Amino acid sequence: MPATLSFLTRFSCRTWVRYSLALFPMLLSVSCGPESGDRPTPSASNPPTTSNREVKEFNVIDVAVIPALSPKEQEKQLESLAEYLEKSLGYPIYFQVTPSYEQAVELLVQEKVEVAYLGPLTYVLAQQQNPQVEPIVAPIEKSTGRPSYTSVIIARKAAGIDSLSDLKGKRFAFVSRSSTSGYLVPMAHFQKIGLRPDQDFATVKYSGNHDKAQADLEAGVVDAIADSRPSLLKRQKSGKLDPSQYQIIWESAPIPMSPIVVSKKLSPEIVSSLKKALINAPEGLADVTGAESAGYTLVEDADYEPIRQLQKTLEANSGPRQ
Repeated sequence: MPATLSFLTRFSCRTWVRYSLALFPMLLSVSCGPESGDRPTPSASNPPTTSNREVKEFNVIDVAVIPALSPKEQEKQLESLAEYLEKSLGYPIYFQVTPSYEQAVELLVQEKVEVAYLGPLTYVLAQQQNPQVEPIVAPIEKSTGRPSYTSVIIARKAAGIDSLSDLKGKRFAFVSRSSTSGYLVPMAHFQKIGLRPDQDFATVKYSGNHDKAQADLEAGVVDAIADSRPSLLKRQKSGKLDPSQYQIIWESAPIPMSPIVVSKKLSPEIVSSLKKALINAPEGLADVTGAESAGYTLVEDADYEPIRQLQKTLEANSGPRQ
């Protein structure tokens, strides 16, 4: 079986299925017909191998990715990673940028994919629903040289917001209730200092991903947003979110980086090969947010215990996530 396939060709069918998920859940079972560069048809000379798991057809590794960026941009960012993994593992890799954070968790928990790029919180949520999933590696943030990042609150200077207390009466956007830096960490801090977004802010919006939250801020839809520093730096590098017009008014303590998580359906041999490939990956491959990484490092469940405890505290004070 050839190790590399046309990334754009592979995405042609997956893209249609992915965007259909939000409206037609039954399409999860749709299989794409053979295309140039698509899944190979088994034959006597090319039989389906089941060394990694009996139920997986043709040795294809499906990977769900949380929607940190716009789908097209995120797919482009992941192209080099897909090509590298296919060459390293010898298996076709099919990435799915899901419509929502929750969809990525669902696909992994229900074992409809074998691997997922999740955020720290979405990993915790997935592990609560399926204890068999486990994190294997996480990217090293290039700007810090560490497997951690921070959450930030960014505000429009024209809105007269210089501190968290100035957010009262203003319009605010979180990324998603399943986002670590775009909801969990800043929301926990709001609770700690007695700030109640549902009562103290003029409006509260959930933009869906980091790109959309940033776009809402730039368009003047909101006055401030919760974001991650790597995502902010990436946006500013592209010439947007000009520091002369926008400022960070709060930054969190370090947060463990977003892990790559695997299902127990993958054999130990495949998991070991995947770990080795990622640890030996060249610098610069995109992480889940599309930000540049300085390689990957091994992680384990205990690394995300602070996120688990933060989630429990938040739910205890405000009730379960909606």
